[in-house]
Amino acid sequence: MSDLDSDSIFVAAPPPPAVSVECLAQRGKDLVRSVRAAPEETAIAFTFNGITHAVMMATPADLDDFGVGFALTEGLIEKPADISSLEIIPTELGVEVRIWLPEDRGETYSARRRSMAGPTGCGLCGIESLSEAMRFAPAVPSAGVFERGDIVKAMASIQAGQTLNAQTHAVHAAAFWTPAGGLIALREDVGRHNALDKLAGALCRVGVCAGGGLVLLTSRVSIELIQKAARMGAPMIAAVSAPTAAAIRLAEDCGVTLIAVVRGADFEIFTHPERIVDRVIANVA
Repeated sequence: MSDLDSDSIFVAAPPPPAVSVECLAQRGKDLVRSVRAAPEETAIAFTFNGITHAVMMATPADLDDFGVGFALTEGLIEKPADISSLEIIPTELGVEVRIWLPEDRGETYSARRRSMAGPTGCGLCGIESLSEAMRFAPAVPSAGVFERGDIVKAMASIQAGQTLNAQTHAVHAAAFWTPAGGLIALREDVGRHNALDKLAGALCRVGVCAGGGLVLLTSRVSIELIQKAARMGAPMIAAVSAPTAAAIRLAEDCGVTLIAVVRGADFEIFTHPERIVDRVIANVA
């Protein structure tokens, strides 16, 4: 079974993902009263078997996907069926995502937790061990090839799906695109890693394999995003912004094709260009 049983998920209404706020805006020579939408940023606590694992600031939307995706990309589960139950519990201070694991997965969690400390709100913050921060990323099989035009079409497809960003101009998106199906899923969050975790959970819950498509990011590419994408089995990542050097090294090592600085018809391929067909290699001074 690829998804959690519906009886195993309890979702209470979280806060809205965006709110209207008043501001003073300069328009020409005038200072006028204005209203804009601001993305909500809420403390999200992940608990596994009753023990708090991490607390991070995130957009309070798609939290069931977030819980599954976080557990997946942290290596605590391999599939949604590894979760016994999941509850979304709003409180006065934030939202608790309660995840219960069966006994065998609980042992995996206990071992994992011993190497972590406190909140991981920005992806790596609070991780105690340097080796944990640079943790292993699984090798990604060389699944399929893409045309150069696919990269351009894929990135152009995500704007229409960024409804929260259209309201707020302040959130990141992570999306999944395939040549046959187009835009399959898109998730948004104030945190770029949170958006990717939500996307991982959304795909995993409906049994979509990330190996057949392209992960799209509206952010820069840092090392933890490569780690998470590799755990998803995603062979290709394309991002609007540039990657870090550590992200490039890890993508090369684990077999991920990393494409970044995608602007209109232009982009740069940093690793494993063999997945891009009809390519032309030229030296640029």
